Amino acid sequence: MAAKKDYYEVLGVDKKASKDDIKKAFHKLAHKFHPDKNQGDSEKFKEVSEAYSILSDEKKRAEYDSYGRTFGGGGTGTGGFNQADAGFDFSQFQDAFQGGFAFDFSDIFGEAFGGGTRSRRGRDISIDLEISFKESVFGTKRTVLLAKTAQCDTCKGNGAEPGTELITCSHCNGTGKIHETTNSFFGSMTVQSVCRHCHGVGQVPKEKCHTCRGEGVYKKQEEIEIIVPAGIEGGEMIRLTGMGEAVAGGMSGDLYVKVHVQIDPRFKKDGINLVTELSVKLSDALLGTEYKIQTLDGEEMLKIPPGVSHGEVITIKGKGVAAGRGKRGDLFVRVRITLPQKLSRTAKGLIEKLREEGI
Repeated sequence: MAAKKDYYEVLGVDKKASKDDIKKAFHKLAHKFHPDKNQGDSEKFKEVSEAYSILSDEKKRAEYDSYGRTFGGGGTGTGGFNQADAGFDFSQFQDAFQGGFAFDFSDIFGEAFGGGTRSRRGRDISIDLEISFKESVFGTKRTVLLAKTAQCDTCKGNGAEPGTELITCSHCNGTGKIHETTNSFFGSMTVQSVCRHCHGVGQVPKEKCHTCRGEGVYKKQEEIEIIVPAGIEGGEMIRLTGMGEAVAGGMSGDLYVKVHVQIDPRFKKDGINLVTELSVKLSDALLGTEYKIQTLDGEEMLKIPPGVSHGEVITIKGKGVAAGRGKRGDLFVRVRITLPQKLSRTAKGLIEKLREEGI
């Protein structure tokens, strides 16, 4: 008698593996060993299929974990592959040959053999964009030059020379899809794929475009305008739908712009508000005065009230971050009172008098 198989070892999973983990492991191995592939291995394919049939079924898996075998047509893992053998139960596949699959083959083999009718989509592009702090507050526009695969300007993407017509694709008879039948130990399987001649459109140019040679797309440099919204933060991403690379017979990918904001030592953001600091002399803090202060809109005179405290915040309305519909946050000015390092004899005398008065 052949040695008992460890189905978990066959699939390369742990005994505590989830149902999804088991399915993923089988999917990977089925792609690798399918006999219709160039370097397939029918014996290995049968082995992993046998393991999956047991471990993907909760009842059979419980029986296998408890007794090392399954009952009611299930296997003991002795290595055989016939229905009468104890190694594999074909019952779950019988419906496949009677019109109904008990098993989703399109999910497992669709990618391996070019199956599926998923629409084609171009590659996404990612770029970095550096802007100033002021531009991040008010928003800005930038134009970048990208070299990418784009829709042909001459034929507008249909691949035909201007003035000529499109005709029905002879390879797919205008359906845009090709059906290919492959034979496996399960029987005949028909896989549907996108026609590579018309790219799923169903029509081909009678006379190919001289610019793109009938492809509908070609490599070129393209100027793209990027609108950076007001209040954007460093590290945020702007997505431009359809501005990535184009693909024949499908949708263009997207362009992702990662924004980097330069540091401005004068200001910090606090939501839609800005924060800055202002150094004020002790005498000015005591008596009050006006200071010229720099805002993102330009210079402005700020009134310092008498007796202002160190760390006190003075608000300038409407000088913060643009918040849309004409609204803006505020500018918070934090007062920092600077003390003199040295005092003259006169200054010391005056301060002594202040101390005597309890100030």
